[in-house]
Amino acid sequence: MPSLFRRKPTDLVEESVTPVTTDEASAAVRARGYTPAKGRETPKRPAAGRRPAGPAKPLTKEEAREQRRAARAESAAEFRREGGPRDRGPERLLARNVVDSRRTVGTWFFGGALIVLLGSNQAMPPIVRLLSNVLWGALALGVVIDSVLIARKIKKLVRERFPKSTERLGSLYFYAIMRSITFRKMRAPAPRVNIGDKV
Repeated sequence: MPSLFRRKPTDLVEESVTPVTTDEASAAVRARGYTPAKGRETPKRPAAGRRPAGPAKPLTKEEAREQRRAARAESAAEFRREGGPRDRGPERLLARNVVDSRRTVGTWFFGGALIVLLGSNQAMPPIVRLLSNVLWGALALGVVIDSVLIARKIKKLVRERFPKSTERLGSLYFYAIMRSITFRKMRAPAPRVNIGDKV
């Protein structure tokens, strides 16, 4: 005769088995290091944490030399177009345009100096030495007169167009005169106006 206080074996089995939800099951599986199925797309690691990929192949000496040469050529071309820090500012641009819009005696100065150097050689006849000295004096006087005219024009235009300018006029004069004795094709930045243009 069964006791009133004893449970049936089937009740014990039902109590020992607890229902498990699918969320709890998936969490337990993930905790054990479950790898997702191949059909599912795995999330990618963020690119910020990765190390940058190195160059696939190191450059040869010839390739490195060619790259340096190309970088130098590009830098020189940019300097010829834009100039350097000393060429910046509207007053400097005005001074360049004043010089570039006219023919200057200074562009002939170095060529004349070479002729004078050759003509003043002691092996030359006296008349050649005399002519070379006259040419030297004429060139020097021409450069001085040209520089004075350029400086006067720059002073007038700067006072008209930039009355509140803080640029020193002496510095502008020197900048323009040095440009005036440089061959036109060698000037940097490159001229933006043609000879005879109105500034």
